[in-house]
Amino acid sequence: MKFFTKNVKIALTVLLGLVLLYWGINYLKGINLLTPANYYYTELESTEGLLEAAPITVNGFQVGQVREINYDYAKRKITVMMAMNKEMRVPEGSTINLVSGLLGGTSLVLNLGSGPDMENGAFIPTTTMPGLMDHVTENVLPAVTDVLPKVDSIMDNVNALTGDPALAAALMRLDAITRQLQASAQQLTVLMSNLNHSVPGVMSNVNGITGNLTTSTGNLTDLSESLKALPIDETMNKLNATLDNLKALSEQLNDKNSSLGKITNDRELYDNANHAIASLDSLLTDIKANPKRYINVKVF
Repeated sequence: MKFFTKNVKIALTVLLGLVLLYWGINYLKGINLLTPANYYYTELESTEGLLEAAPITVNGFQVGQVREINYDYAKRKITVMMAMNKEMRVPEGSTINLVSGLLGGTSLVLNLGSGPDMENGAFIPTTTMPGLMDHVTENVLPAVTDVLPKVDSIMDNVNALTGDPALAAALMRLDAITRQLQASAQQLTVLMSNLNHSVPGVMSNVNGITGNLTTSTGNLTDLSESLKALPIDETMNKLNATLDNLKALSEQLNDKNSSLGKITNDRELYDNANHAIASLDSLLTDIKANPKRYINVKVF
């Protein structure tokens, strides 16, 4: 009895391990055997890369996944078992499409019909619907084929342009201009730095000049006040009187009948005066030279 109990325990342990192993392998594939589901079947001529655990979508939303893929040797077709979400109801008239993705992944697309709900385990027929790769092959590839010659022509022109010596010379000149601009920018930076250092001194000088101007303005104000205090009217009257006297003197000098006019205008009187002055000068000179002739000094 003990031996039987031990064997039973070993068998149960092995069985449990196998169950866990099977469940784990499917879980790693993305298949959760513990999730309740409704199962449906379909047949394909070719899987085109379809794998177990591939998604089944309705309008882009996943409603199930591929559970098993088997080959039916009698029908020479591939049977696919699909596990749909428990809440998903598949009406009659629905179809399955095999769609290839752009990156190579393949999935099933469920197109819902309008009839009553199908029973669990029902068969869903397949229809042909062009996938993304088919669309690319039919529409994009012809356009690419037309563009390739133009691309080749463009590449030839680019190669010819890059091999042109004039382009190399232009690039060298552009490089030289760039270096000159960099040097100018550095000089401008140094100049701005010097200006930044000089601005405080300049502002100090400006402040000093402003102070001097303020002082000068004050002095001008004082001078203006002093000028206002001067007797300008009296001075102008005196100046006018002096000018009148000078005018009268000038008129007398120009008048030949006046005494001053005779002195300045009578030539004979002028000559006699000069002769008398000359004689007087000669007399004074002789007196200085021979004082004894004119001064007789006797000593007793």
